[in-house]
Amino acid sequence: MQTCGRGPWGTVASVSSQAPSETTTDSSTDPSTAPVGVSAPLDPAGRELPQFADPAPLSGHGPARIIAMCNQKGGVGKTTTTINLGAALAEYGRRVLLVDFDPQGAASVGLGVNPHDLDRTVYNLLMDRAVTAHDIVVQSNVPGLDLLPANIDLSAAEVQLVGEVARESVLSRVLRPIADEYDVILVDCQPSLGLLTVNALTAAHGVLIPLECEFFALRGVAMLVETIEKVRDRLNPLLEVDGILATMYDSRTLHSREVIARVHEAFGDKLLHTVIARTVKFPDASVAAEPITVYAPNHAGATAYRQLARELVARGDAA
Repeated sequence: MQTCGRGPWGTVASVSSQAPSETTTDSSTDPSTAPVGVSAPLDPAGRELPQFADPAPLSGHGPARIIAMCNQKGGVGKTTTTINLGAALAEYGRRVLLVDFDPQGAASVGLGVNPHDLDRTVYNLLMDRAVTAHDIVVQSNVPGLDLLPANIDLSAAEVQLVGEVARESVLSRVLRPIADEYDVILVDCQPSLGLLTVNALTAAHGVLIPLECEFFALRGVAMLVETIEKVRDRLNPLLEVDGILATMYDSRTLHSREVIARVHEAFGDKLLHTVIARTVKFPDASVAAEPITVYAPNHAGATAYRQLARELVARGDAA
């Protein structure tokens, strides 16, 4: 199990409550919800929206904070968030490793890597003790952002790990030798609560939960939180929920606003201020095999993920 020897995100500048210099997304805030006489913008949950300062440069790298991107429901933005958050953190000088832990290999493809052309992937790292993370790590086209790729072979690991000793801790073991070389390791989990996801939670310091702004997505969060609590009690006492990220938000619909209100009512400040609005630019960037921060650096979606990176750095430093 990994431990973190310093502030998990590095040193950050102060956080103020003044109006931010850039908006999260075109539809992430609704000025009409601001009370009369209050000039500071509000987030979709009605809270004052802080300005998260740019992270200060790091004097060195590592040990990494490991973040599991987790939600058992598919299509909620896990891979999109993994890629774009990783790219945004790399822009701020963090060394970031993305672990594609989904047999679909979407994170690999989203960074321009064809996992089916690779001789060794995360599957080999888990199952063969002679293979190290350095053997399979791939440099992306984004400076400071590396990848441990996956393909369909990883689906076999779910079955083969069942008979292993300490089967829940295999990912933690293989990441340990490389953790000191990175500041953040993001694990893109598959949409299930199986053994691979439990491995990710056992290796992680924190969990980021992307949550689509629709009520069916809400129903599974309680089950996920219950699983996180079980892993914390039995396998990883350091595990915590870093935040719930609202994705595919559309302020024009009452439905999205009601989901945000319900999440805030249930989870309070675990709901992040940053929201990710629905936009066609995300699938466009995926087709181009680039993070949106590279594909459309001035788009509101890129701005939102940079704000998410700043918010997570600020929350981690204060923890």
